Amino acid sequence: MSTVPTVTGTIDSSELGRVLVHEHVFVLGEEYQQNYGDWDEQARVDDAVKKLDELKSLGIDTILDPTVLGLGRYIPRIQQIAARTELEIVVATGIYTYNDVPFQFHYSGPGLMMDIPEPMVELFVKDLTEGIAGTGVRAGFLKCAIEEPGLTPGVERVMRAVGQASARTGAPITVHTNPHTRSGLVAQRVLREEGADLTRVVIGHSGDSTDLDYLTELADAGSYLGMDRFGVDILLPFEDRVNTIVELVRRGYRDKIVIAHDAACFIDWFDPAAKAQIAPRWNYRHISEDVLPALLAKGLTEDDIDTILVRNPRRYFER
Repeated sequence: MSTVPTVTGTIDSSELGRVLVHEHVFVLGEEYQQNYGDWDEQARVDDAVKKLDELKSLGIDTILDPTVLGLGRYIPRIQQIAARTELEIVVATGIYTYNDVPFQFHYSGPGLMMDIPEPMVELFVKDLTEGIAGTGVRAGFLKCAIEEPGLTPGVERVMRAVGQASARTGAPITVHTNPHTRSGLVAQRVLREEGADLTRVVIGHSGDSTDLDYLTELADAGSYLGMDRFGVDILLPFEDRVNTIVELVRRGYRDKIVIAHDAACFIDWFDPAAKAQIAPRWNYRHISEDVLPALLAKGLTEDDIDTILVRNPRRYFER
């Protein structure tokens, strides 16, 4: 057993219950909202509490929220929400970028104008060990990304900093990947080179692919497969997502599967009406109401479901 920091305090890993490993409370452009948005703080907080309470009522106990720099992380707002819901929320540290590092790191770092050790590592470690921005809320895991542009200098720099922070602290990692470019394999290589434990890495968005050779290669290297975009049927149809999990379980990989929606209470990347029309099932209810019944109907057992929702996320946090 290990302890896991949540927004409201530290719990034992055995208390996580059923876990969705990749859900956002909010995905926001904070600077955009301050200048062009129509943000109603109290209404959005109230709506988030309502949606998270509904998720709890559907049998989910914990969400991992990988909202880091680049996605609008603001912990005081999450603290307000966490104080009003029984659902546990575990937050992350890291940087979300497909290309460059934020300008705050452009000129400071090894070999740069301000030639100093990588500053991102110390910031990530502080978030994990002391808390985020004076809130006392510690991050429970690390987050980085590698998308279609591949291992750009900025992406590599963030990824190596994440790997180093994980090696120093033992914190697990989730990586946003593009399975169609097989970028999960690149992430595994880089993180391994920095001393990260691949058995405590989620290769996010693996569920966007039906390429079983690719998926089993990732799992054979030790990592968890993030089948974590249920509801985003525009990227891969529902049946394909379900059938891929069923086949992975049949092949003996149930211990390497974790699931989620990658949904949010509110995301300002899309017009809400257009989002509802294009991806009507992209919400927190979809796994409980549609996915789990479909998996059981196709032959998975309740024990398989418990492994995917309970045991695997718990092992992710246990050293």
